[in-house]
Amino acid sequence: MDDLDVLDWRERTAALYLSDTDLAGFRAARDELFRSHPASPLPAADRAGFPGLGWFPPDPAVVVEALLRPAHGTETIDTGGPDGVVRYRRLAVAETPWGPLTLWWIEAYGGGLFVPVRDGTSGRETYGGGRYLTDTVKGTFGRGLTVLPGHRVRLDANYLYNPSCAYDDTWACPLAPPENRLATPIRAGELVYPRRDR
Repeated sequence: MDDLDVLDWRERTAALYLSDTDLAGFRAARDELFRSHPASPLPAADRAGFPGLGWFPPDPAVVVEALLRPAHGTETIDTGGPDGVVRYRRLAVAETPWGPLTLWWIEAYGGGLFVPVRDGTSGRETYGGGRYLTDTVKGTFGRGLTVLPGHRVRLDANYLYNPSCAYDDTWACPLAPPENRLATPIRAGELVYPRRDR
């Protein structure tokens, strides 16, 4: 894998998230990317015979609109990898049915919206470090979180997905800070990946 492969992965990911395919088509296309792309976060040994990612069944009840309230301050998150400490600014707090959820702005060149979530399923049904609702640096926008007029967002938890480090320890991922750790289980989106090295 080289940098051009990663660039192509991000372009294909962005195109998928911005496509007009339905949830089933989205999940099938994501499986194919994971199975066949050289920049897939799956270890090469896991790609042969890959049956697809595990998902909770689609649930229209986890598509919600949330009012945003202002948030202030910054947080640093150490990825433990070559990125080191990454600085995030609190952009807003979404008042969701699952609890308040902070939307983060990445304080780096170009910026980007980042919404990591750790909920009551983490460590049992889903990846222990939590999942992402959106990370625009990686091209995952337009499905999990949509900005609406009137200081509101639409959140679709059917699109919660695992960070790359859930598949292989060679990846370093920022995880949900304490204020994005919800006690309520969100039984939607991607399930834990059964890694062979566990």
